[in-house]
Amino acid sequence: MSNPESFIDEVTEEVRRDRLFRLMRRYGWIAVVLVLLIVGGAAWNEWRKAETTAASRAFGDALMAALEAPDAAARRAAVAAVPAEGSRAALRDLMLASDPAGDRATALAALERVAADATLAPSYRDLAVLRRVILAGTELPLAERRAALDGIAAPGRPYRTLALEQIAYLDIEAGEPAKAIETLRSLAQDQEATEGLRRRAEQMITALGGGTQAG
Repeated sequence: MSNPESFIDEVTEEVRRDRLFRLMRRYGWIAVVLVLLIVGGAAWNEWRKAETTAASRAFGDALMAALEAPDAAARRAAVAAVPAEGSRAALRDLMLASDPAGDRATALAALERVAADATLAPSYRDLAVLRRVILAGTELPLAERRAALDGIAAPGRPYRTLALEQIAYLDIEAGEPAKAIETLRSLAQDQEATEGLRRRAEQMITALGGGTQAG
């Protein structure tokens, strides 16, 4: 006679197996869908990466081709005609505004577009603000230039030190050399400032009669 406990174990195991099969028949499609979603999502992500890379390469190639135009006017027209959106459009507009032979009004308009686009990263917008202030010069009221620079001179902004340098120049323009010297001295000791910027700050301090401070 077989062991009753062994018989009960076999029956229990059979019941469990039968229940598992029923669950698989009822809900197995969910597992299949989940697997398909995971695999499909990974494939879609790779496709998007490849598409982004291809689009970036095509954009770069189009800009390089535009820069090979025979003269300055043709180059500007070709660059402006390169189709772009978002950060690529910002790069295109910044390139247009950097052309030394370009039209000032066109360059300022391009910089204003970038600076006003709230969807762009601060690195694009702040650079456009800085370039616009420098390019416009006295065409913009001093107070407007100062307000624009104050907005990008805050700690953590990507072009903070360059904005502070321009603010010092505005202080000189406003007839406040002592204030300019104070800003320039802080820049001369600022670890975030480039070596070239620190050197310019020291030279300007000397030119303003401020001498140098021992660090």
